[in-house]
Amino acid sequence: MAKDISRRRFLQNGALALGTVAVCNVPGMRSVFAAQEERAPVFFTQEITPESLVKVYSRVNRNISGRVGIKMHTGEPHGPNILPRNIVKAFQQTIPNSNLVETNTLYKGKRFTTADHRETIRINGWNFCPVDIMDENGATMFPVRGGKHFKEMSMGKNLLNYDSLVVLTHFKGHASGGYGGSLKNIAIGCADGTVGKKMIHGAPDNVRYELWLKGEPFQENMVESAKATMDHFGKKIVYVNVLRNMSVDCDCAGTSAAPVKAHDLGILASTDLLALEQASIDMVYRLPEAELHDLRERIESRKGLRQLSYMKELRMGNDHYELIRV
Repeated sequence: MAKDISRRRFLQNGALALGTVAVCNVPGMRSVFAAQEERAPVFFTQEITPESLVKVYSRVNRNISGRVGIKMHTGEPHGPNILPRNIVKAFQQTIPNSNLVETNTLYKGKRFTTADHRETIRINGWNFCPVDIMDENGATMFPVRGGKHFKEMSMGKNLLNYDSLVVLTHFKGHASGGYGGSLKNIAIGCADGTVGKKMIHGAPDNVRYELWLKGEPFQENMVESAKATMDHFGKKIVYVNVLRNMSVDCDCAGTSAAPVKAHDLGILASTDLLALEQASIDMVYRLPEAELHDLRERIESRKGLRQLSYMKELRMGNDHYELIRV
């Protein structure tokens, strides 16, 4: 017994020394040290600066070429938690032939119409480069391979104009998803406001929010929508999560977002969506209890961890990962 315990400690210490995270067995978390199993690399920096964002992205961008869309969340006007404009601007300027891409909303906020959305883009300072509102010219259907809810998903038509997609995400809580990472950013964020988002939310209309789909069925709808975009781009899509200003509320909440209690954790990037989301959740779940409590309640009350398990079922990545500091 003593010999087994010593060996286990040796393996855990070795994993940490190599940059691999060994995680406690609590809801939403699992050990990612898996001998004999291939692990997906997830690159990580604690610094949240333009330089660190460019550095971590440089470890995953080998297949990014041609016309590049940078998918991000523009947020409601004056949102206090959106990604810093100077960081996004510096990042975008390092990616040739790129611009920001977004879609309009299903709910009637300040991004519901293209005209209002463009004004919000101006207010929030995203107009340092072209911003393509991808459903401005309508929608197109992308196939959903292997889904049990959808055979196809309605996406912003202009998504077809891009050869590669960089998913730049503010990782935080979310009113319906529990948390919003890179999966949510492409699942809802690439779907057009009129049809696609209505499909995902199972919404009879855009007014009676209480009738919108909730819990695991909603999480599964999001995963299937994200799979459509992932399959479309193949190897020419990468994912970056910025764990900063993690309110329990999405940037859709704007100035009404709940106060941030969790400290900033850093930036993670990967070519593997499931590995990135699992690593991000694992890092959040290791926060001190006072910082974690509200986020955990939001995630678990919305069945947000179903995003991870359903991605695994649909073979959308590897939940065994190696965290590599850069």
